[in-house]
Amino acid sequence: MSGTDSAAPAGLGLDGSDALTADLPARLRALAPRVTVVGDLLLDGWWNGHSERITREAPAPVVDVTERVYAPGGAANTAMNLAALGARVSLVGLVGPDESGERVLALLEAGGVDVSRVLRVDGIATTTKIRIVSDDQVLVRVDEGGETCPSLDDLAALARAAVDAAAGADALLLCDYGYGALQGPVHDALRAPEIPRPPLLVVDAHDPAAWASLAPDLVTPNAREVARLIGVDALPLADRAAFVTEHAADVLRSSSATAAVVTLDRDGTVTLRPDAGPHRTSARPGPEAKASGAGDTFVATLTLARACGLPLELSTELAQAAADVVVQRTGTSVCGTRDLAERLGSPVEPVLGHDELGERLRADREAGRRIVFTNGCFDVLHRGHTTYLAQAAELGDVLVVAINSDDSVRRLKGVDRPVNVAEDRASVLGALGCVDYVTVFDTDTPVPLLERLRPDVYVKGGDYTPEMLEEAAVVTSFGGQVRMLGYVPSQSTTSMVNRIRGNSPALETTPPLDRS
Repeated sequence: MSGTDSAAPAGLGLDGSDALTADLPARLRALAPRVTVVGDLLLDGWWNGHSERITREAPAPVVDVTERVYAPGGAANTAMNLAALGARVSLVGLVGPDESGERVLALLEAGGVDVSRVLRVDGIATTTKIRIVSDDQVLVRVDEGGETCPSLDDLAALARAAVDAAAGADALLLCDYGYGALQGPVHDALRAPEIPRPPLLVVDAHDPAAWASLAPDLVTPNAREVARLIGVDALPLADRAAFVTEHAADVLRSSSATAAVVTLDRDGTVTLRPDAGPHRTSARPGPEAKASGAGDTFVATLTLARACGLPLELSTELAQAAADVVVQRTGTSVCGTRDLAERLGSPVEPVLGHDELGERLRADREAGRRIVFTNGCFDVLHRGHTTYLAQAAELGDVLVVAINSDDSVRRLKGVDRPVNVAEDRASVLGALGCVDYVTVFDTDTPVPLLERLRPDVYVKGGDYTPEMLEEAAVVTSFGGQVRMLGYVPSQSTTSMVNRIRGNSPALETTPPLDRS
């Protein structure tokens, strides 16, 4: 990328008239840019509990741990945020052959990140940061790993993996937190003149000057990193943004970057470019104990937006909104498409027409997500439905629920059904956290829609068998799986409707997965 707002990865540019509206995250997700992240991988741990006494051995609190929560950290957290926003992410880095390494890789794979180029290296320990938390107060952080440097052979292998992963990417994001893995062979390989450069190169580094020879399109230093970059001890507390703006030329010259977005935590951000005045964003501060990983979320969202062709100023506003989401949460978390849309004003509309649904699923599939599909009338939602849908969602990464149109329900159930019109039924289903997309079909079976969408898994309730379903043969013909879920104690829609209408004097316990 040349550094101008008009430049964008081929085929991904938006029309330039975009605004910071609630539908923007979904539009970016549909573009699904390919982003390669190269960086230092960490495992974050949050051990939560309560403390009511002091140990006899020392003046230290005793924490009775009740919960252990783990999340990818560092470059791994950045990759998780990118995947949650719809990017197709390839991650390059090192982990040790230990429990922490296996844990972080499993979490990344579950988050839709391609970890095929993450190397397991003998002789090093995966960097792990464990916070001991008592009643929302972090008491201490215990760090392990990161002391042993990889061998030159391991770094050479990492360099080859980085070059391979960057080929064909829409954006390359370097997350260098100073652990040493990205210097030497990796640095030299990425700056080699014969290596094709992705359209967008973003550097998020503790020392941006170390990557100046790559002339990045964008750097994202924080206040401490800017101070080091321009040779001062610290930024003045009175007005850090003004100080950064005054030294804009120094920041850009020292980093050799086309543009810089300086993150100032509670003071938002300042965007610096040689051809435009500074641009400020305002933060929505959260408690310090909750702020872990907000910078990763920011740079991930910024990179996604720029890779899709959004102007730099709008990209920073979007990234700030995403960071505002995670600082309100406990621990290390990610901001997904729906989270960001809700922050911008309204939830993502999960009820889609067949064309838009097909585009969304195409992007999800290219990002490695497993598509699960189920269907039914879902006329009067009850516990059998919600339990069934939650179970269906566990079979993959994206759950699509297709509901019969009103005319289709009347043909199947009679002239007095449905009780609720399709628009209302779809809206209620879309509000469930386990449901990603809802669509309406007008045929008596979903066969035409299945042939079009080709999900990985087709799910029906335990009151059916595959032999009873015309859909089963269609799904298996294109390589999909058919899964039958078991009974769940609940009531059928028919018995519920009869009770409401006064046709049945007593509660009936019936097979639960009648999704009529």
